Amino acid sequence: MKTTRHATYNLNYHIVWLPKYRQSVLVNEVADRVRTILHEIADSKGVEILDLTVQPDHVHMFVSSPPKNEPALLANWFKGISSRKYNHRYADHDSEKIGWARGYYAGTAGHVSSETVKKYIQQHKQNES
Repeated sequence: MKTTRHATYNLNYHIVWLPKYRQSVLVNEVADRVRTILHEIADSKGVEILDLTVQPDHVHMFVSSPPKNEPALLANWFKGISSRKYNHRYADHDSEKIGWARGYYAGTAGHVSSETVKKYIQQHKQNES
């Protein structure tokens, strides 16, 4: 479990997106560069990447994020910022640019046990005293 100033949370999201036209462009050096950029974005936004797989024609990312970041915002950050950074740093010609398809998949994962709820209540009882 993680905490912010006002929340205790365990929010994990599975996000998947594709390159435009589902082209198999995420290979070798391109995949490594995209992976590095995605980690930079996560670090700058306070999001933890739990697992990341860059396949030739799609990206799977499993992230943990504070409650203030909705899944749509996370997908937009990772897709938009990664495309801009990659194209600015590495694409000398239009044919080398990476663009992402418009959509994405977002799913949630996580569970709360009764033990977790008890622990949370006990922490707040201690803080009130």
